[in-house]
This record gives sequence, structure tokens and C-alpha cells, in this order.
Amino acid sequence: MVLAALVGLATASRGQEARPRPYDIVIRGGTIVDGTGNPWFEGDLAIRGDRIAAIGRLDDAPTNRTIDAHGLVVAPGFIDIHSHSDMLLLRDGDAQSKVHDGVTTEVLGEDTSAGPRKGKVAARPAGNGAPAGNGAPAGNGAPAESAGSWTTLGGYFDSLEARGISVNVASYVGLGTLLECVQGDSLARPDRAGREAMKVLLDEAMRDGALGLSTMLAAPRELAVTTDDVVELATVVRRYGGLYSTHLRNEGTEVLAAVNEAIEIGRRAGVPVDIIHLKIADQSLWHHMGEIIALIKQARREGVNVQTNVYPYTRGNNNLVTIIPPWAHEGGKDALIARLKDPQARERLKREIRSGLPGWYDHYTAVGGDWSRMLISARLSPAHRKFEGQTMDRVIAGLSPPPGSGASPDPLDVFFDFLVAEGGSVGTIYAHHTEEDMNLALLQPWCSIGSDGSAMAVEGPLRAGHPHPRSFGTFSRVLGCYVRERRLLRLEDAIRKMTSLNASKVGIVDRGILRPGLFADVTIFDPEHVADRATYLDPFRYSVGIRYVLVNGQLVLDGEQHTHAHPGRALRHPRRPDSLPVPHHEAGVKDR
Repeated sequence: MVLAALVGLATASRGQEARPRPYDIVIRGGTIVDGTGNPWFEGDLAIRGDRIAAIGRLDDAPTNRTIDAHGLVVAPGFIDIHSHSDMLLLRDGDAQSKVHDGVTTEVLGEDTSAGPRKGKVAARPAGNGAPAGNGAPAGNGAPAESAGSWTTLGGYFDSLEARGISVNVASYVGLGTLLECVQGDSLARPDRAGREAMKVLLDEAMRDGALGLSTMLAAPRELAVTTDDVVELATVVRRYGGLYSTHLRNEGTEVLAAVNEAIEIGRRAGVPVDIIHLKIADQSLWHHMGEIIALIKQARREGVNVQTNVYPYTRGNNNLVTIIPPWAHEGGKDALIARLKDPQARERLKREIRSGLPGWYDHYTAVGGDWSRMLISARLSPAHRKFEGQTMDRVIAGLSPPPGSGASPDPLDVFFDFLVAEGGSVGTIYAHHTEEDMNLALLQPWCSIGSDGSAMAVEGPLRAGHPHPRSFGTFSRVLGCYVRERRLLRLEDAIRKMTSLNASKVGIVDRGILRPGLFADVTIFDPEHVADRATYLDPFRYSVGIRYVLVNGQLVLDGEQHTHAHPGRALRHPRRPDSLPVPHHEAGVKDR
């Protein structure tokens, strides 16, 4: 009897061992595009916890949830290398517009980052819901608590995770933020003491997990910052193995010189470079993208790791105030508005807007002085609410005396009055570059995809203003328009540009590829129906065809319905050893 009981117990034990623990999710029968650029294959993908557990034929594998992916593409979650959702994620962590577009990780902090908030920044009131970056929506009216009580970039990461987010986030530290911390509204070049203070803040942010340094050298605050200054700062980034991400100093008539400056900074500082939304944004130089590509290819042959990203649209988002020459921005918004009201200052502004200034990227001349190529993308004051989503030629006509009245004001005077009435800031979409140039850049193996948009929503507080459609449809547009319809890209190449290429640029080593052991960030879409629906005139529309999105193994989009799950994490760039020596490049930096 005892022997029989022992035999039975052993048999039962072997039976239990033979039954494997169920997977949490098995995605069955999908077309797997793994993110490397390799050809697709059919198979299953299993998830356990927050990781990919297995890929292959898993017909008999037990699972708690099965997703039928027959006829669907299973890809790594899309990594948006250029996003302005910094403060918006604190208002609504669902990141609806991005999740519906297949995004699982957002890279934040272009020029204006959520941290540090020290020095002259700490003394200021909370922001308005989004950093004042190139692609950030203006005037979203965030509650004061969304700007947070943190003082460091690490504190911002902690706040995001505590509040809960549906997507992962990573961030650069912005040069504009460092400048503001040290010298407030001053547009002067930072002196030696100022640069040393900025290096201390930059070092702290890198220790907190920043990906690197991001600049927008075309902004008034940064025009006085020299190439030498940026090299000096970038050497701090090099100690941590970080990246230099740059909005070029000039995307218009001096774009070739600006690309050469980015290459020089990478070469001298010894850091990788990623050029933000590469374009030629001045009609006088359209169709010269081949020359820019030749510069980058030559630099890469010489050992400078310079790469780029683009968004799949021919209109960019900025602000009407960028038409105002740099000197008029000195001292902040109040000083700018005072100058706009001053008749003598107006005459000078008119001359410089129409003729341009050396080294200044003039949005007015970039579009040939054509007001119809400027579309209002901001929430306006009640007096001007009717002009939301209209082009500036209609705004000017609507604010001018009627024909036949005898009065014929200068359109620039009407523009100045409009800008003053709106507090010196009006988000605007500019039609300033071409499909041919964008396509040529997109085809390059080192050019990836980023939205330059923000996580918004079709309803609630994040339905604000009149945003660029890229906030809703960037990645779906690539898949629907440039892969399926125009056949400009192979499916495998497009997905690589949206996943592993972005991950490798910023140093994310455990996402962006479908492979057992890596984090389970997965996007599943219908290749025959995926499409962007957001347009310039009707931007608040989610993409279609993105069926499922998983972040860290949890479904945040299930059958195209947001689950309101918040499994997202802050992805902190790994620290380097404190003993790493300071590069010798700093010795070559000169004061000018």
C-alpha cells in the first residue's frame, strides 16, 4: 500500500511538472515583422509578465488570453523619437492619440525639457501644459499641479510614474531649459560662469537618466549660443554615452551650413548626432535635399555618427511669433508685446521681416510672404475664436476694414495687432517644404520617423486648439500612405524606422525588436486598412487599423479600444561610471 501510494504520488508530480505554466498572452498566427528590417514570417508570440517569452509555433501552448492575429502584422511598439507630450501626460496619462497610432514609447525634451526647474525657472509660475517647444501645442490650460513640484528631470520621471501613463517615456535635457535656468529671458550668449552652471545642471540631468542634450538653435534664445558653446556642453553628454539631438540653426536659406555645424559638433565632441525633422523649409532651396544627404554620407564615411528623423508631412508646426526678428524677443513676452505696439519698432520690424536678417530663419520669406500658407493651429481668445483652423490671409482679411471703406492697412500691421491681442503667441502650421525632398530623406537608411506631435485626445481637456495632424496620425500615415499606397518603403524597412532604429539612436537596448527576453511592447495592425484620418482642417481623428497595443506586456489598446491601463515607465538612460575621464575635446573650446 505504501509503495503504491509513493508511485501514485510520483506519477502525479511528473504530471504536474509536464504541464507548463500558462503564458499571460499568446498572439497567434500573425505576420511577424521583428523590427530589424529582416523579412516577415508567420508565427506566434507569447508574453509572460512584462517580457516576450517565446516566438515561433506555439500551437499547444496554454495561455490566459489569446489574440487572433491572422491577417494582421505583429510589430514592435512604435518609438516616437520626437514628441512634445512632456506636460500633457501629467494631465492625461492615457496618451490616446499616440496609443491609437501604435506608439508605445515617447521621447521628450526637444530643447525645452520638464527638468531641471532650478535657478530662474524655479522662481516662475507653472507652465501651461506643454513645453514651449517647436511642435508643442500652445495654451492648453494645464492645471497648476501638472507643472509639478519637482526640481530635477529625475523628479519629473518619478511624477509621471506615480500618476500613471499608458506609454513609456524617455527624455533629453533641453538647451533652452538650461539657458532659462541660468539667465532667464536674456538672449545674450552665456558667459563662462553661465556655461559652467549649465554644465553642472546638464551633468545632473544625465545622472537622472537623460538621453542627451537637445537644442533648437533657430530659437531667439539660442541664436547667440556658438558652436563652441554647444561642443563644450556636448562633451558632458559624451561622458554618459549620450546623444546630441538638434533642431538645426537654420532650415531655410542656410540649411547646408546648419547641417555642417551639427556634423562639426558631433565630430569635435565625440557624440552621436540626430538631426530633428530634416527638411528644406524655404522655397528658394527646394529640391536640394541631395546635397544635404551627400554631406551626411561624407561625414559618416569619416566616422561621425550623424543620423536624422522626419515626419511624413510637408507642413511644419511652429508659432506666428517666429516671424518676429530675434532682437524683439529680448526680455520675454511683455517686452515683445510692448515693441509690437511701438510705431517706430513696427517700421523696423516690417523692413526686417520682408528682407530677412543674416543668420535668422525667417518663416515669412520661407513661404514667399504667402499668408495663405500659414494655418492657425492654436486655441484663440473668444474675440478671435472664429479664426481657429483658418489661414492667415483670411484672418487678415477678416480683421481689416471692408473693401471700399477707403482704408487699406498694411497686412503686417494687422498681423502685429492680432499677435498682441493673442498675448504674443499663436500656434501655426506652415506649408514650407516639399514631398520630393521629404521622400528622399525618408529613404535613407539612417533616417527614422518621429511625429513632432503631442499626446492629445478627441474629447476632454486634451482636445485643445487646432493641432497639426501628426499628433494623431504619423505612424499610421507611414504604413497606409508610404508603404501600402505609394510603395515608397518596404513594410519591414518602415517598421525598422519606427522601432529599432529609434531605439538604437537613443540607447534603448531592450525594446524596439521582437525577441524573447525583451520587453513586450507590441503593436498589432491590419496592413490593408491601417490609415491616418487626421487632416489639417479636421485634426481630431484617431487613426484606424491599429488593433492592439501592448506596453510592458499589458494591453492598452484592445480591439481598437483604449483600456485606460497605465503600465508605462520612465526609461532612464543608464549612468556611466563616475571615474570615466573627461574627454580632451574640452581643451580645444575657445571663448569668442
